[in-house]
Amino acid sequence: MGSDGCFLNIEATLETQIAWWRSWMRERNTGTSKDLDELEDRLRSQLKELQLTGLTEDESFLIALRRMGSRDSLSRAFAQEHAERLWKQLLLPDQLAKPSRRRELWVALGIGIAAAIAIKLPLAFGIDFDEIGDDWYFRNAALLVLPFLAGWFFYQRRTSLWRGGLLAIPAICLAVAINAYPFAPHAQTLVLAATHLPIALWALVGIAYAGPHWQSHTMRMQFVRFTGEWIIYYALIALGGMTLVLTSLALSTVIFGSPQEWLADWLMPAGAAGAVIIAAYLVHAKQRIVENMAPVLTKLFTPLFTIVLSAFLLAMLWKRNLLAIDRDALIVFDIVLVVVLGLVVYANSARGALTHPDAIDAIQFILVVTALLADVGGVAAMVARIAALGSTPNRVAALGLNGLLLIHLGIAAWLQLGFLQRRRPFAVIERWHTSYLPVYAIWAAFLVFLLPPAYRFA
Repeated sequence: MGSDGCFLNIEATLETQIAWWRSWMRERNTGTSKDLDELEDRLRSQLKELQLTGLTEDESFLIALRRMGSRDSLSRAFAQEHAERLWKQLLLPDQLAKPSRRRELWVALGIGIAAAIAIKLPLAFGIDFDEIGDDWYFRNAALLVLPFLAGWFFYQRRTSLWRGGLLAIPAICLAVAINAYPFAPHAQTLVLAATHLPIALWALVGIAYAGPHWQSHTMRMQFVRFTGEWIIYYALIALGGMTLVLTSLALSTVIFGSPQEWLADWLMPAGAAGAVIIAAYLVHAKQRIVENMAPVLTKLFTPLFTIVLSAFLLAMLWKRNLLAIDRDALIVFDIVLVVVLGLVVYANSARGALTHPDAIDAIQFILVVTALLADVGGVAAMVARIAALGSTPNRVAALGLNGLLLIHLGIAAWLQLGFLQRRRPFAVIERWHTSYLPVYAIWAAFLVFLLPPAYRFA
């Protein structure tokens, strides 16, 4: 069979495709056999990462070639020359008509509808959002929705019942704690526990996503990528949902003479819950066709966040008096730091283990160092406030978060510098991020379980 036949044959094995790719590269490559071996190792590394997410061999091969093409001119020429055949291989009607593909869509829709019903189910027990929902839904909204997302991943990974049961145990413990603790009205510990509960639950969702490979650094980084792209899709669905609700209210005003508020009461919460599952399905479906968004977002936002953080750092130095920075400013500051760290880790999730430093890595290093310096100022401000004004749950939580970020950013900056100097491979940076991320889930669990009783639920 000729080289064309290898690619047009849907049943061609992955090894056959790699062999054909190597033959094509060898005919046109001016480098040594060692260089070609390095390229093949990089290709196989990408294939392994992609197949762990559930993609087929054909889909993994296409996306791996696109990634390599973004860094290597000869790989890009290969992908361009055979792009039409690659797309045909993935998009032939017989492939799209596979029962498994249709089943995935219907399962996702079914789980999404179940999540939408669950978010309004408390109404049947007299729990109305308008009356006591400000407290009850604040505690339990994540508990009503995220288990369905975990269920979607259980379906994807064909998780056994006993493994799913083990994962349900910590979720049940979190549910009991958030509902059984005797929080005082408007307590700081209630706000902290309720806002950090979704973080702890999201970590459990990540374990469901990884399946039996939850200890794999590769799968953890894949979940980081999923999280970033899920946020993007969810935001887009939310914009469409807001438009739908506003249109429905406008039409009800025209027909009934006044807006029918029950439309918003049902469409908004039910749609927000169902969109959690649909956004996850879209991320999964998108991976089959195009490359991820991380490189584009990195190049766009890394310089912008570097400028913003630099301005904030200069403002802190100009004020000098750390107590003069009020609580709201520190909250915004922490949010910005978390977003910056998320951007850095999300950007790293799109890189291969054998990648080489480029200009965007230098800008990212500046961003990490700037965030680190700003975080040092934030930690100093929190220590000064606690020393002068005393300890409160909010101050302890803020100081703990800033301390965790300080360690994370400090070591990340050191490793990034070594990568820029070509003293250490990029894989070391990736492993540091994936090793440290569970610490945030542990901290969130601490704020849910232990901080409230320590401050007597005040």
